[in-house]
Amino acid sequence: MAESKPVIFAAMGGNLLIAVTKFVAAAVTGSSAMLSEGIHSVVDTGNQILLLLGMQRAKRPPSPKFPFGHGKEVYFWSFVVALLIFAVGSGVSLYEGVIHILDPEPIESPLVNYVVLGLGILFEGASWAFALNEFRKTKGKWSYVEAVHRGKDPSMFVVVFEDSAALLGLFVALAGVALSQWTGILIFDGIASVIIGLILGGTAIWLAMETKGLLIGESANRDVVASIRRLASEAEGIDEVNEVLTMHMGPNFVLVNLSVRFQRDASAERIEHAIAALDRRIKQEHEIVKRIFVEAEARAGVDEIPPADALQ
Repeated sequence: MAESKPVIFAAMGGNLLIAVTKFVAAAVTGSSAMLSEGIHSVVDTGNQILLLLGMQRAKRPPSPKFPFGHGKEVYFWSFVVALLIFAVGSGVSLYEGVIHILDPEPIESPLVNYVVLGLGILFEGASWAFALNEFRKTKGKWSYVEAVHRGKDPSMFVVVFEDSAALLGLFVALAGVALSQWTGILIFDGIASVIIGLILGGTAIWLAMETKGLLIGESANRDVVASIRRLASEAEGIDEVNEVLTMHMGPNFVLVNLSVRFQRDASAERIEHAIAALDRRIKQEHEIVKRIFVEAEARAGVDEIPPADALQ
């Protein structure tokens, strides 16, 4: 998660500066789309603060109440970010858009809007390019969509989503202001605000869907699961691997529970050594695996404990 911090700081600083200029421009010109964009930038700034908060709280050590640590704090605060984008960003933008469609107002000093939107596109574009470049480094061979779907660190792709929505919203706002000025049809500004609200709503829903699985308890990527199964099946003293259950307790913390059947003649000492060796091999191959539990399965019809009345 450390590599995502510069991306978040860059996005937060840019959004804060852009928000101020957008609100000044909205006050001067009376543009609904510009006001929506200002609200959007404020929400994004707050969201980045929440992501940093989640990353900081996730570092807290395990405790008796939380024996596996606090890694899921990142997932919780990412989900809160998605809710805020939907409730505040999208909701206010849709409201402002509808109000200005029903009661349109002329845009004063449109040149101010053009200057602010141009600067916003420049700064937001730089932040977006930086975030996308960092995301490209972490996604590996996966496509962008697959990397988001299979990624376990939402702090990275949340910023990419936010910056993408912000950049698209700026172009929509620019189109709304330009159409209102050139055609004299004032509702274009309100329509642009509604479109920005829909963009934010769609972004929020997608983010919520992607973080929900991680928050509930998503398994490790199937390649990791397959590798753990292979290592367990190759381990000395193990006849069969039944279940490989994994769960992400944080972006860099995977919990593993193995259900295996040991060889029939294996002694307790040999089983103990086999488990210790398997534990080391899995953790060496996958640094994100922090805790491993091995459950010994009984042989059906052989190792089953007879009922109590059969022993009498």
